[in-house]
This record gives sequence, C-alpha cells and structure tokens, in this order.
Amino acid sequence: MNRVVITGMGVYSSIGENLDEVRNSLYMGKSGIIYDPQREGYGFRSRLSGSLRKPILKGILSRRERVGLPEQGEYAYMATMEALRNAGMDQEYINDNIVGILYGNDSSATAVIEAAELIKKEQSTTCIGSGSIFRSMNSTVSMNLSVILKLRGINFTLSGACASGSHAIGMSYLLIKQGLQDAIICGGAQEVNPLSMGSFDALSAFSARNDEPGRASRPFDRDRDGLIPSGGAASLVLESFASAKKRGAPIIAEILGYGFSSNGEHISVPNVEGPVRSLEMALEQAGLQAGDIDYLNAHATSTPVGDANEAQAIYKVFRQGRVPVSSTKSMTGHEMWMGGASEIVYSMIMAQNSFIAPNINFENPDEYSAKLNIVSKTKEAKIETFLSNSFGFGGTNSSLIVRKLP
Repeated sequence: MNRVVITGMGVYSSIGENLDEVRNSLYMGKSGIIYDPQREGYGFRSRLSGSLRKPILKGILSRRERVGLPEQGEYAYMATMEALRNAGMDQEYINDNIVGILYGNDSSATAVIEAAELIKKEQSTTCIGSGSIFRSMNSTVSMNLSVILKLRGINFTLSGACASGSHAIGMSYLLIKQGLQDAIICGGAQEVNPLSMGSFDALSAFSARNDEPGRASRPFDRDRDGLIPSGGAASLVLESFASAKKRGAPIIAEILGYGFSSNGEHISVPNVEGPVRSLEMALEQAGLQAGDIDYLNAHATSTPVGDANEAQAIYKVFRQGRVPVSSTKSMTGHEMWMGGASEIVYSMIMAQNSFIAPNINFENPDEYSAKLNIVSKTKEAKIETFLSNSFGFGGTNSSLIVRKLP
C-alpha cells in the first residue's frame, strides 16, 4: 500500500483569504462572524453569517470559465490555486501527468432558485442562460475545476452533508493508497448566500445572538444556542509518497487514518455510538493509540445536542489521554460542506506553527464538556499528530488522522 502525503494546501474562508491570513486569525482567536442585514430582509430568525468577500476572477478566467462557476466554485478556485502553488504543481505538470479531483459539496442553491424565478417570470426556459446548469449541479466544483485545470484523473463530487469535505479527503487517501491514482486535488466548498440557508433557519438550528456576532458561536459552552452558517473553500493536494519524492515536491504531512461510520438513527440528531466507531476506526487504521494524538479538532458546531454527544464520544475514546480539544468553528462558524477540509488545513497550520488555536467563547462547560481538555486560549504546543472530526445530517461521520512531516 502507498503512503499518502499532503504536498500543498490552500484556503479561502471567513477568517482569511489565504494561509497567512488564516494563520494570524487562528493565533489571535479572531472571529469571522458578522451581522448580515440581508437576512433580516428575508425574515430570518438568525441574521448571522461568516463574512466572505467575492473573488474577482475577471481577467484571470475567461468568460466561458466564469459563467459556469457558482459562488462556492469561485472560492474553490482560489483555494485550489494556492494549494497547487504551494505543492509546486504547475499547469505543465498537470498537462503531462494524471491528476484527479474529488471535492466535497452538497448544495448549489442560488442557481436553482434564480433559474426557477426566471422561468416563472418569463414563462420560458430560454432566459436561464447556458451556465445555469453547470452552477446548479452538486458536482459543480469538481466539474468546473477539472475543465479549467485540464485534469484527466478521477473526477466526482462527494455529498455527505457536513462531512463532505472530510470524506473527499478520505476517499482520495484510499484511492492513492491503493495505487489507483498518484495525485488528487481534494477539499470542500460551501456557499454563504442567504438563499442556501433558509431551510436551516426554519429548523431553528442557528444562533439567535444577533446582537453579538463574535460571541455567538460557542462550541461546548453551556450557553450555546445554535450554529452560525459560514463557508468558503479549502483544498489539499494529495500524492503518493513516491510521486511526491520523484518530482521533488514539498511534503508537509502524511495521512495515517480515515475512519467513517453511520449512526443509522435520527436524520438530524446525532448520537454517541456512531462517532465513537469513526474515531476508533481511524485510530486502528493508523495503528495508533488515543494517547498518540496531540490535538483533536472537534466537529462541535455550537448546537446543544450535537456538542454534548461529541463530547461524550471524545471522552469515551480519549478518557486516558486527555487530548487537547478545540473547535475552530468558534471562530469561523459552521463551514458545512467545506468544514471537513478546512479544519484539516487549520490543524495543519497549527502543527506547522506550534500552537493550538482557541475554542473562543468557551466560558462555562456543561456536564459533558467539563470532562474534556478544551483549550479556550491560544496555547503554544508541539503538534506532531492530529485528528479532525466531521459529522453530518443523515448520521454520516468521518475522522481523519494526519501527521506532520519535517
């Protein structure tokens, strides 16, 4: 079996539009959450959102390339180009070698809604435009990037709710490990527009702390009242160790384990047993014990039930090790389909810079989080091996273990 390494990463998020900006925000514990007046106009209960600037791609991509890119596809393009630069993988290399793409994405709401409104208004489908279908499909990111970058390897989208980005990395890892691909671009992307969030707001899943955006996302805190929707994109370049060595690529980390499971119970309420199986599978596959993990980036989204159940799962698996835990969602909000990929990037940034980013707004533990070693202030720490959890609607769970390489 091949060793699978990370040679490049890139990010475009609410706490920074590149790796350097994100590193600074993580270290400072800076929130990327804002009050969005547009959501008030729509009648949302929660008016909070991650803050993202729309990339300007005119002059970078052709009109034909831009017309089919949705919001999250633009973020994904920015993150992917940063990842490729850092991996030293240029277009000439891509043209001469088989490189694939597996991306996590589980919605593309704006294009669908806008097309439907146009059809109703004009009583005709001809007004939609040629790019609409390419923006509206769940596979929009992998579809567009594969064409823009002229990729000739594996090419599809992973839709696993809020574990989509993590599963995309996990599946890329398995394909490379088995020798079916040498290199894959993988990651996750999430649209941030209000149109994509109405149904979540209807479930009362979001925080209603509209008067204090930066304090609203409170993973593991006793007084949490819901998540904050956010998004962007994060990309990784994964390669076999042999491929990376052959081309002299910068090898920054190795993926050691990928655990996954399904809760098999309620469609939106998580349980404890499913995450435990995912965690234990990742550790077993990596050949590690719980005490070998230096840091755990929790899925914890700031929902009452979800955080409590994850805390119980972490305690059950890591009760001997007292592993340091934080949820970067306290700063970014819940990046949904992107989160499983971005949190690998965030954790890798911490490992490279020897600190643990804080779980901000953690002021009062509940009965379950009180048993965990939750890092609430930035902590200088040596991180060699870390684990990242991602869980989603439908009871899908993913856990990834990564080791930093010198």
